[in-house]
This record gives sequence, structure tokens and C-alpha cells, in this order.
Amino acid sequence: MAEPPSGAQNTTFPSNGGQAHGYLALPPEGRGPGLVVVQEWWGLTTHMTSMVDRFAAEGFLTLAPDLYGGATTHDREEAALLLKQLPVDQAVRDLRGAVDFLLGHPALIGDAVAVVGFCMGGAFALRLAAQEGDKVAAVVPFYGLPREPDYDYRGLTAHVLGHYAEHDHGLPVAQVDEAAIRIGEATDRRPEIHFYPAGHAFMNDENLNGTYDPLQARIAWRRTLSFLRGHLG
Repeated sequence: MAEPPSGAQNTTFPSNGGQAHGYLALPPEGRGPGLVVVQEWWGLTTHMTSMVDRFAAEGFLTLAPDLYGGATTHDREEAALLLKQLPVDQAVRDLRGAVDFLLGHPALIGDAVAVVGFCMGGAFALRLAAQEGDKVAAVVPFYGLPREPDYDYRGLTAHVLGHYAEHDHGLPVAQVDEAAIRIGEATDRRPEIHFYPAGHAFMNDENLNGTYDPLQARIAWRRTLSFLRGHLG
């Protein structure tokens, strides 16, 4: 069974005509560029909140929306069920609410935000960037793509940095290459894609697949920070 709410929620924001919840962390300086972090299919776990804290420590005003309403799990079958039960349109609307929340936050520096997503969140990050246009200046998907092979990226104006695993059985290299071509054709913007000699979820030190790779995680982390700072200031 999915675990009860973890207590990670610490903020609310308008979405879908109601209220959505998430975990927000401010940078030490009190102000910074905005960043939305999109969860994996496990929910808003301690790994996700630690990622938010890490980005905030690097100077970003960082928010991770809680797409599962507080439920988390470390069971693959339960995670698959939670994802199946999550309406894509609802999740994207909640994420769009998160973007607007950051854009209106008094601690924000700049007039656009970035989005970083992991696995399921990587797919949602690309969807969000395509729907939000100039509101998203940069998007960083980790080992995730929209499920539709012919997904329409024409609304995407953000710079794209993708991190993918060479040994990801669920997301072949050829599929990533094809998506990169589609993004380039649809947007006239060439995405920056990196492949790592690792397995799926190599950034997640809590993942049960045993694929966490601290060296590749450090490389991807440094590339991500450099990319975000280059496009958000």
C-alpha cells in the first residue's frame, strides 16, 4: 500500500481552481532564480525533498509540487498504480500552477523559471515546458520522455539539457535520439543530450534497483548547475 503523507508538504499554491501542495525551499540569500522540481513515480519522497534542498543551497528558489497528494511508496507495483491513477492533464495543470506561483513569488529573481524532472518527472518537465512557452527558460529531464513518440514540442522555447542512461531497459538510446531530433525539428533549437554509462535512476540514492551511481550523479549534477546558471543567471 502507498505510504501516508510524509509531512514533506510545506506550502500551497493555486491550481485547477483549488489548492495544490508542495515542498518549497528558499536559497540562503533569500532570493534567487525559480526552479520547479518534478518528482519520480515514487512520490514526493525524502530523495525529492533533498534534491529541492540541494538546489536551494545552490541559490535557486525551488518548489517540488506534490502530484500524489502526499502519498509515497518504495514498491514498484504501487508506484506504477499511483502513476496510472494520476491524470496527465491534472498533473500538468498543477505544474503550471507551480510555475505561476514561483513567477509571482517575492523571492524570485528573473521573469522565467526552469524545470528539472526525474523519470516520470522528466516526461512531465518536457510537457510543462512545451505548454508554458516563454515562462520556462530551461528544462532538464533526467531519464524521462513523454510516452507519445509523436509528442508535439512546438510550444517549447526553453533550452533543453537531457540526462539519460546507456543501460536503461525502459528507455532505449534510440528513443532518446529520436525525441531529440523531434525537438530540434519542432523548435529549431538543438537539445543538449548526455548519455551516462549507468542504469535508470542513477541519480537516486534511495532507488531499489541498485543503479545509483555516485560518480555519474556528480557529473550530471555539475552539468545541471552550470546549465541552469547559464540560462537563468
